[in-house]
Amino acid sequence: MFRGYIIHITAVAALGGLLFGYDTAVIAGAIGYLQEKFALTPALVGWAASSAIWGCILGAAVAGYASDRFGRKRILIITGVLFFVSALGSALATDLTTFVIARLVGGIGVGAASMLSPLYISEVAPAAFRGRLVSVYQLAIVFGINIIYIVNYLISVSGSNHWNVEYGWRYMIGSEVIPSILFFALLFTVPESPRWLMKKGMEKKAGAILYRINGDKAGAISEEIRSTLEMESGKWNDLFGKGLRLALVVGVVLALFSQITGINAVIYFAPEIFKSIGFAVESAFYQTIFIGIINTIFTFVALWLIDRAGRKKLLLWGVSGMILCLCAIGFCFYFEITKGPWLILFVLGFIACFASSLGPIPWVMIAEIFPTRIRGIAMSLCTFILWIGVILITQLTPVMLDGFGGAFTFWIFMINSVILLLFTWKFVPETRGKSLEQIEKDWIKPDEA
Repeated sequence: MFRGYIIHITAVAALGGLLFGYDTAVIAGAIGYLQEKFALTPALVGWAASSAIWGCILGAAVAGYASDRFGRKRILIITGVLFFVSALGSALATDLTTFVIARLVGGIGVGAASMLSPLYISEVAPAAFRGRLVSVYQLAIVFGINIIYIVNYLISVSGSNHWNVEYGWRYMIGSEVIPSILFFALLFTVPESPRWLMKKGMEKKAGAILYRINGDKAGAISEEIRSTLEMESGKWNDLFGKGLRLALVVGVVLALFSQITGINAVIYFAPEIFKSIGFAVESAFYQTIFIGIINTIFTFVALWLIDRAGRKKLLLWGVSGMILCLCAIGFCFYFEITKGPWLILFVLGFIACFASSLGPIPWVMIAEIFPTRIRGIAMSLCTFILWIGVILITQLTPVMLDGFGGAFTFWIFMINSVILLLFTWKFVPETRGKSLEQIEKDWIKPDEA
């Protein structure tokens, strides 16, 4: 097994995750200045923050079909172009409409990459390491968030509030040009997915790639992929048949609840939340860096445990911790315990629990539970639902905080987490250590064939 080659492929594909985190979290630093610049109401704040995510929904919806037809790699290259155009366009925007249009363009790239990067990694990765390698995608998202939090902080302290309102937010958003160029260039150094190549009849090329990844095991893996492809019809109806109906439900629920349990309320609006309870602007930005550090540390915990403890056990423990922290955050707001360390500690606890479980696991599982021929469109559907969850949280969080207050907002997230915990305990299977083809066969039981 040529680990250096696998690491290179994974790292390049995971840059799509870094741009995902960078692009979506940059708004956390810019939104307050945008609100002042364009005199936005709470509803328009939500619209400005969520505008890119409407593009994400479109990108996730079309990426599966496009990647099944034209290849994973080609569509990822297109996303790199979209990231660049969006960063430049939104940084130069002179009004809210232009800003929103540019963000929508970038959102299409984010939505497509959010589906294609983990899918691509899952189709390349050996079974024994697939959980960790796909989790690198989540780690890259976290790194992207960390980098832009630091960039936002450094820019915010480089000038006065007036300077930030006029120019600072432009530098924050425009800085994405650099990683988008890097992502675009490096994609030309990686191969197409061998499973996609075999699906298209290019077995010789696929075999060469599989050999570079798996060594002497490549022949057996090629045969397993070939036999599985022969059994697949590759139709949308397959997702709703008896064999894969539960797989679809699991994928959709994990995707949706990974968002509506509150992570983006913290990631996108943390500076504004901290400022609203008395933190100075500089301190509020500084707190977000702590959030990024904890997010990173516990994503590494997930990478260490996901192929050891397994997906399901990690998810049960992590979501349980999220429930406790969300409950405590709600009480801090309700009883106005906003001075001292408690609120920030419970927020960091929530981030730690999410990062070590619900952050990476949905990406891993929706990338491994569907058949090869329909994996693209199936992941598109799940990722589409995921972005619906993001848009709901991003659009409604400012309104809920303004109308209900922090306590009831975070208690709503807690209730959603309880629902997810029960669903996971009852329906989510364990996929640790199984090949993609074995996982597919497990869904189709003999009495359902």
